Amino acid sequence: MTGGFNNNVPTKFPKHLVPKGPNGPELLETERAKASFNVNAMSTFMYGKEFLEKMQNVARVLDSEPAFEKTQRYYQGRPERVAHAYEKDKRIVELTEELNWDLADRRIANMLYDQSTPYSLHYGMFLPTLEGQCNEEQRKLFLEPALRHEIIGCYAQTELGHGSNVQGLETLATYIPETNEFEIHSPHLTSSKWWIGGLGKTANYAVVMARLIIHNKDYGPHPFCVQIRSLEDHRPLPGITVGDIGPKFGYATTDNGFLLFDHYRVPHVSFLAKFSQVKPGSGEYVKPPNARLSYGTMVYVRANIVNGSRFALARGATVAVRYCSVRRQFVDAAEPRKWNNQVVETPVIDYTMVQYRLLTIVASIYALHFTGREMFRLYDLNHAAMKEGNYSLLADVHASSSGLKSLTTTMAVDGLEQCRRACGGHGYSLFSGLGQFYQDYLPNVTFEGDNYVLTQQTARYLLKTFRNVIAGKAKPSEHNLTITYLTQYMQNPKATCPASSGAELLNPEILLSAFGFRAAFAIAQVAEDIDRNGRTWNSMLVEINRISKAHCQYMIVRNFFIGLQQATDKELGVAERKVLQALACLFALHTIETEMSEFMMSGYLSPEQGKMVRDQVLELLARVRPDAVPLVDAFALPDYYLASALGRSDGKVYESITEMAEREPLNHTLVVDSYDKYIKPFVHAGLERKKNESKL
Repeated sequence: MTGGFNNNVPTKFPKHLVPKGPNGPELLETERAKASFNVNAMSTFMYGKEFLEKMQNVARVLDSEPAFEKTQRYYQGRPERVAHAYEKDKRIVELTEELNWDLADRRIANMLYDQSTPYSLHYGMFLPTLEGQCNEEQRKLFLEPALRHEIIGCYAQTELGHGSNVQGLETLATYIPETNEFEIHSPHLTSSKWWIGGLGKTANYAVVMARLIIHNKDYGPHPFCVQIRSLEDHRPLPGITVGDIGPKFGYATTDNGFLLFDHYRVPHVSFLAKFSQVKPGSGEYVKPPNARLSYGTMVYVRANIVNGSRFALARGATVAVRYCSVRRQFVDAAEPRKWNNQVVETPVIDYTMVQYRLLTIVASIYALHFTGREMFRLYDLNHAAMKEGNYSLLADVHASSSGLKSLTTTMAVDGLEQCRRACGGHGYSLFSGLGQFYQDYLPNVTFEGDNYVLTQQTARYLLKTFRNVIAGKAKPSEHNLTITYLTQYMQNPKATCPASSGAELLNPEILLSAFGFRAAFAIAQVAEDIDRNGRTWNSMLVEINRISKAHCQYMIVRNFFIGLQQATDKELGVAERKVLQALACLFALHTIETEMSEFMMSGYLSPEQGKMVRDQVLELLARVRPDAVPLVDAFALPDYYLASALGRSDGKVYESITEMAEREPLNHTLVVDSYDKYIKPFVHAGLERKKNESKL
């Protein structure tokens, strides 16, 4: 090797050097001292005392367990990361028994680990589907063993050739009356189940969505619980071809897989029969009492995705706001900052453009908190109603969950990237904790329905409801807000915004009227084009996407204001309510500003009022600015979860990022191993050439 020195000495930063003052801890302490509200009270209002205690307890456990260690994550290749993910999943099961963890504890642990793993779809899709689709016999045969981890499952719906178009799935499940079995078969290459999380190397069972064929009649996709690997040695069963689909943009620790069936027979009990049945022997098909009953599981999963979008955004905003409060760049000549009587550079968070980028995201996180809570309330309300045979809420809840899943995950993806960019050059480093997280969050915009396709489901419901309102078949109710704002619009389709000053734009009733009118106007225009002007659905897809977005933005704004209105004084103190009210107005007005063309096209807002909206957004930013760090502190996200040098709660940004750089494997030696083979020949040849030239 190079010379005679010891090359195994790692590169280290000089320990006597410290960051130039004022340092991070001092700056964050200054920011926290500006709080206009009680951070702990805000956290308790959002999460509840029990959840916060659980999160703190679980975080302490994970932080001390090797199976959940994160410091090596940025340096590992996929095989090492997958192996560590298996270790984590196994340890979760063990800790559940050792510490008597409940479902909430396990969910918190998986959230804090913040990385999808081979068992993620077992918990996220396999178990919920069995819970929602099994009859009593199947619960004992499939669900109970799955809860005990005797079988590990996945949810096999998407195919190589079909994703969002579930009705177009190619996998067949043909009933064989002679043996009372179903034969599952993949007739084409594009029939391969594809992208299925946990399928590649982990799952031994799968819920398989396949087209039910009885006596040559196609009844469309139905769920089957199918064993695919041996419980003895984990080998694929005869007739099964299964494997991993390969590297992806993110999700390196999940074994997304493919699956093909070759005339594979499964017993009659594999057909999940809570809602629809196939009678043994005769093959008579018994349809479900309501065609949309299977939506229940989708609504639950999408409600979780909506709720998860605010945690994703909260992570990004916590890192970015804290870092921008520590990072200092340039001296503001008009308002120079001083520290120990010396002029210092300005914290980045004090620049209005940074506030506009980040504080509007903070407002959206609080908005999504109230919508996530409302989604679960509606899910529980609908679930209870369906148990009584009442399906009146199902269509509305399904449509809302579809549109909100689309909108909120798009907001989260866009917001995460905005937070990363706000961190400047250091945001590009994986040590920011945002790059890898962004990659892993990104699939949310396509799984459980592509975001653009999902908006069509919402739009169909909106248009149907509008037609019913026109025909006098729908009346406003407390559980159907769509009918309410459509009815109000039809009563006065020429209404205009009554606000004559920026201050009046802070009135929740005026803001809600603006959002409801804009959505109703857009729905009416689409209905006019389709129903009277002969436009095709395909030609209207851009506008269809817009009406879904408008409807869901109305819902988010309404949930924010109504949530604050319904909160009791015991739940929410005066100071906390005041800052949340400012955030609600900021979210609403910034959304109007972003979608200004639609509000003006509807005729509800004038250009003068548009200018008032912009001015009021800037005024609200200035009002919220002193609470920037306290507002992200209230998210109560542990440092373990953030895994970020930039977003540490103690503000030690530069100490942390240099310490993490020391762990880089390339820095474990003084000279790179490839030096002799790839660098030395060129350098030494050049030196020799220079030496020879000097002799001439």
